[in-house]
Amino acid sequence: MTDAPGRTADAPRGRPRNAAVDGAVVDTVLRLLAEGVGFADLSMVAIAREAGVTRATLYRRWPTKEALMAHVLDTVEDPLPEPAGTSLREDLLVVVEATRKRSLAKHTSAVMRNMLTTLHSNSELWQYFRDKSITPRREAFARILRRGIDAGEIRPELGADLDLLIDMLVGPLYYRASINAPLEEDLTEHIVDTFLRGASPR
Repeated sequence: MTDAPGRTADAPRGRPRNAAVDGAVVDTVLRLLAEGVGFADLSMVAIAREAGVTRATLYRRWPTKEALMAHVLDTVEDPLPEPAGTSLREDLLVVVEATRKRSLAKHTSAVMRNMLTTLHSNSELWQYFRDKSITPRREAFARILRRGIDAGEIRPELGADLDLLIDMLVGPLYYRASINAPLEEDLTEHIVDTFLRGASPR
């Protein structure tokens, strides 16, 4: 796992951190991102003002904007649920539906859009986002697909490019989220069943 950018190795000694302050700062960052403020335009001064804390308080916790953003990622990122392993279809429904619901969350979508804009401008933060969010989720999908191949539910030759199979499952969700298109409740079943019709042994 990549270390959080700009984060100090040891927490400062002294009084315990006030969780309410941390929560107010995180909520402020998420609100600003959801309102369309880009990561490049966020300033520690504005965040402190909007959160109702002093700049000294903010900088004691997060010495850089990158360190603060890494903390926000840590706060909002939830792991995918672990499927029961009963069948390929049921397992895929679990993780694709979790991805759909995640894409519906306004703060998560805002964070994701802003992280994508850092790809060329802040490689360290982008790498942290990949390690924290993207890679674990893709690995979870890959485990399910490998089980499906081993069980004969997916044609074995398709295992040569698991990344493409994962893209087929999550791509429609991320694309629709990026253009603010509806993510209907039945979309998960439609994606999974369409995928299986193409990937199942003939």
